[in-house]
Amino acid sequence: MPVSIGASENTFANPIGLLSDCHRRIERFLQALLAVANQVAGGSLEGEHRRALEVALKYFREAAPKHTADEEEDLFPMLRELASPCIPAVLADLDRLEAEHTIAEAWHREVEDLGERWLRQNSLPPEDAARLKNLLTSLSDLYRAHIASEEERVFPTAKAELSESELQSIGRRMASRRGVLFIPEQAVFSHPAR
Repeated sequence: MPVSIGASENTFANPIGLLSDCHRRIERFLQALLAVANQVAGGSLEGEHRRALEVALKYFREAAPKHTADEEEDLFPMLRELASPCIPAVLADLDRLEAEHTIAEAWHREVEDLGERWLRQNSLPPEDAARLKNLLTSLSDLYRAHIASEEERVFPTAKAELSESELQSIGRRMASRRGVLFIPEQAVFSHPAR
């Protein structure tokens, strides 16, 4: 059975598809955080709200940084090395996307601090609850445009321009980053071998 990150049909043999799957998880866990922040508003955390907050914070603390590394350490550098005529248009996107990663990481650290405080104290003062909502709304806005840019411009370019061996290399490094085995014979690519 292929190893994948979370519930998806993609494996490390299809790293671009797996990166899109990660985007769905980012969206889902961010929506869970927003729902808790809006529904409980810093009040006492009970049952499903406490669990949703714990799980979403854990995702952004442990898994999301691996997704950023997949892009910044593997995908983006490979794209920067291409000599294709379509690459210059994408290069500006890569610089902006990396800057957005830095912004998102800072906001996530603050969300983590507020969320962990909420879990420990079982309530947040009104100013902290408001700050948490503002941070989550800002993250939601940032991710909406960020993900659209990656999925509409960067990922299609990667699929079209990277070779099978380059895609396998990305998938291998993604698997290694998560401590799982990469199985190349499961690779399915949308363009002929180069």
